[in-house]
Amino acid sequence: MKAPDTVYGFEKHLDGWLSDLAGPAPKGLQKWRPHFIAQAVILFALLAAAMVFLPNTFFHPDLMFITFSLGALGFWRFGWWFTHAVRAEIFARAVFPKMRREADAVWRAGWRPGRLHIQMTTYYEEPAITRRVIGSILGQIRREGIPTTLWIGTGSSYDEEIITEFVRTHGADVDADLVFLRQNQPGKRMAIGMILRAMNRAGVRPDDLVIFMDGDAVYGIDVLEKTCSMFGADPDLHALTTNEEVICYGPDWIQSWLSMRFAQRRLAMQSHALSKRVLTLTGRMSVFRARFITDEKFIRTIEADHLDHWLWGRFRFLSGDDKSTWYYLLSKRAKMTYVPDACVYTIEQIEGSGTGRMVQNFRRWSGNMLRNGSRAIALGPRVAVPFIWWCLVDQRIAMWTMLVSPTLAVLSVFVAPIYLLNCLIWIVLSRLILCLFLFRYARKPDMTWPFILYFNQIINASVKVYMIFHLSKQKWSNRGNQSAGGGTALIDRVKNAVALSQMITTVVAFVTGLAVYIGVLHLPAPLF
Repeated sequence: MKAPDTVYGFEKHLDGWLSDLAGPAPKGLQKWRPHFIAQAVILFALLAAAMVFLPNTFFHPDLMFITFSLGALGFWRFGWWFTHAVRAEIFARAVFPKMRREADAVWRAGWRPGRLHIQMTTYYEEPAITRRVIGSILGQIRREGIPTTLWIGTGSSYDEEIITEFVRTHGADVDADLVFLRQNQPGKRMAIGMILRAMNRAGVRPDDLVIFMDGDAVYGIDVLEKTCSMFGADPDLHALTTNEEVICYGPDWIQSWLSMRFAQRRLAMQSHALSKRVLTLTGRMSVFRARFITDEKFIRTIEADHLDHWLWGRFRFLSGDDKSTWYYLLSKRAKMTYVPDACVYTIEQIEGSGTGRMVQNFRRWSGNMLRNGSRAIALGPRVAVPFIWWCLVDQRIAMWTMLVSPTLAVLSVFVAPIYLLNCLIWIVLSRLILCLFLFRYARKPDMTWPFILYFNQIINASVKVYMIFHLSKQKWSNRGNQSAGGGTALIDRVKNAVALSQMITTVVAFVTGLAVYIGVLHLPAPLF
């Protein structure tokens, strides 16, 4: 959806979209609207016709070994997807309902956290969004009666004036203190560290609750009750993250892509939560027990998290503060969970190229994952718990296996061109089957998802391959165009040249190995 031209139009449309999303999500067959069903029937019919009338070369003697290779990879990847789907259903149907009943009972009995601390960073945010964010917070503090301190990290008076005016007008009756901390060093990490240090000076107690959130995250219905109550019911719980919906001001296909990614996130989060861990404590909205996060080592991890690399040396992380908090708690064997019925609405504004923003997001997400994944794997399965540990290992394997299928399909043109067409049919059919699982976690299923899913997988895998050789390269346009790893000094140019040559050599070896495997290239005969 495209952003309206006027400020009034922006606020009016934002209220309308938030109102639509705040309603109950369609369930079961209610999601299957007539035109969606028609699209599905047409797509299945076209695939069936293609499989019937086009020659099938999958089992041609010269190509069967390619088929078996692709089939083995497909069996592995689909099996892993199915494993997540089954685990997600177990969590949703058997584990979480019991957690919710216990949490609701504690809340009805009158339990409340001693104090709630909401730390939020904002940086020249759209005023309409800021007002909706603060309004959603004040409304729930008022209703739940939780004594609260709002710690707002800002970069200028711009956001402070908007928030102050809104709170003065709409929050005079709310039991909440408003504290601004204007950062004197650039970056979201420094802003969070400054807030945590201020909390320590204010005397935060170990069992107080602390919410980490972004300035563009609007609370859904009963978020505070649904999240805080979990800590009252489970004294061993140290952190949780919530469900998310997305509103996108930009190209329609970006909205579809983001909606699909959030559906993937719901499935994966529920699967991970079955192991009492998650793979990220999302910065948009996560809740922590204060016991760990007021520790000086935790604060320094947020402020100055870094990686020591043989080529790039020591470099600090720009984004990925949510991965740093997650890694710290994972190393402490802290219990974490996911709350699927507490929803936060995030607002994405896309300016310029949608594809460029997609790749930029992948670079940031993939870089954060790769930078933190290696050290999390090093914790071992006993600390990280076996399933979560293997998920981390699989992330690093999958970026290569995902590229095997398209590479083999393209190389098969040199053997039998029709094989590529057969592969394309299989790609669409297989992604359609995978999306049947995703539709279970979607508010509004979209028949473009099978195509977007494959495009998403290829781009994501390609970006990960690039990033694993360029871990120091970082860019975060949302925080004043921060960047790192792009130095122009001689030593920086040498390092970049080494990284590029490593990447090219690896990719060439990867493609060459597959070409030799299918017989497109032949190894030279031995001299003796």
